[in-house]
Amino acid sequence: MLKFQNQNVIVTGGTRGIGRAITEAFLKEGAKVVATYFSQDEAAMKFKESMGSYGEQLILKKFDIASFEQCQKFFHEVEAELNNVHVLINNSGIRKDNLAAVMSPDDWDKVLNTNLKGSFYMSQLAVLNFLKNRYGRIVNISSIGGMLCLPGQANYAASKAGQMAMAKSLSKEVAKKNITVNNVCPGFIDTELLADLPEEQKAEYKKQIPMKRFGKAEEVAHAVLFLASAEAAYITGTNLEISGGLG
Repeated sequence: MLKFQNQNVIVTGGTRGIGRAITEAFLKEGAKVVATYFSQDEAAMKFKESMGSYGEQLILKKFDIASFEQCQKFFHEVEAELNNVHVLINNSGIRKDNLAAVMSPDDWDKVLNTNLKGSFYMSQLAVLNFLKNRYGRIVNISSIGGMLCLPGQANYAASKAGQMAMAKSLSKEVAKKNITVNNVCPGFIDTELLADLPEEQKAEYKKQIPMKRFGKAEEVAHAVLFLASAEAAYITGTNLEISGGLG
């Protein structure tokens, strides 16, 4: 039996990297998935085509989650097409690293607006949909960076720590309604988000990881599916690290 058959799942940033792996995993478990993206239309369409028959259950939506108005419009469209939403995966995220002393206000705002504010907008609107059926699952793709607080990532660390705190607070507000809110906190995962790092920096990071390797996007997706499942009904307000022991 497919675990997510007849369920509708939203995955923000669901066409690349970890989000792509999560989208694929839900599709293969029978869900209908709405994968959102911000840019790169051609890459998104190629992803849908690459899914073959699973692509028939994949809906692509392009918008900016940092805009509340665009998030509202998105949910109105999704509710008109699918009615109920069962799972929200807040995966969209960006990095704009720099030392705090020289970080531009724009780089601070863009990271906080996408990673934290966008997660809040999407969660708020998802909860309003979940309440109709007294059921829902929210999983934020946060980061161990919100705990380690690496140098050069004041904006990113703040956004991810805020995401974890927001989820814990929200989880207490909706627990009685059979809605759970959890965070998955990946460490260094081998995706394009790490592609711009110098090779020597990657090697140094791997030395710090007890397993001595970067994680795979699929390894994150497996954990997300569990927290989004009916079987995880008594798990809420938690942070699950997927970091090869780095934490």
